[in-house]
Amino acid sequence: MPRVAIIGSCISRDVWRFQGVTVSDLLYISRTSLPSLFAAPVAGFRPAAQPPKGLKPQPHRALVADLTKSALAALVAFRPTHVVFDFIDERFDLLSVGGTLATRSWELEASGYLKRPALKAARPIPRLSAACERLWLDGAAEMAAFVRATPLAGARLILHSARWADERLTAAERRAPLLDMEILPGAPADIGAHNALLGRYEAEFEALMPPMTRIEAARYRLADERHAWGLSPFHYVPDYYREVWRQLEALDAVERIAA
Repeated sequence: MPRVAIIGSCISRDVWRFQGVTVSDLLYISRTSLPSLFAAPVAGFRPAAQPPKGLKPQPHRALVADLTKSALAALVAFRPTHVVFDFIDERFDLLSVGGTLATRSWELEASGYLKRPALKAARPIPRLSAACERLWLDGAAEMAAFVRATPLAGARLILHSARWADERLTAAERRAPLLDMEILPGAPADIGAHNALLGRYEAEFEALMPPMTRIEAARYRLADERHAWGLSPFHYVPDYYREVWRQLEALDAVERIAA
């Protein structure tokens, strides 16, 4: 039975969800960034016993893992047979705080943790800046070394190549431009700039990592107005997830669904 770890975003996790498959052996690491994964824990941070108002348990766990840096230990302990990387969550700014790094996700903004002493002095590092890209490349090199030095070396490595959609499928089944997107409220997003960044990230990552298998469903990168999680450049039409599932089946990364 495959044991799949995802280091990425909902575009990979939802491949399982939208196939109606309940997966017990699936580790999902999200709302983080490669340089944040390898940084030191945020000194003095203590998570709330219960998710702050407005956050569900899973997103809160992802946020806490990013701040306490617990994800890599969980990944090694999980001993996955397959590791899927996607970089759609690599759209948030980083935060420099107390000599370490964190990810400025929506969940962090909503949690209220930024007002606590441990994070109050955090300084943003814009995602599209040269400084952030340099940090990300360092994180990619650390991930490559980490994979080679741990039991992950025996796992099948998969790069789920993705981009932001610039068109949407309307409720009337028509294609239309996708405009005025935001990463966080009040923070407009440049789709072209983020897609160019994703292209550079993927090329550098493949050059650094052990051999990887690339999967993609470029012809179906179309945002869906009727998506379960709402309209977004990376909430795609159903055919997208079906095509990625088909490619994962070919890699024995998922259990086949009886016809």
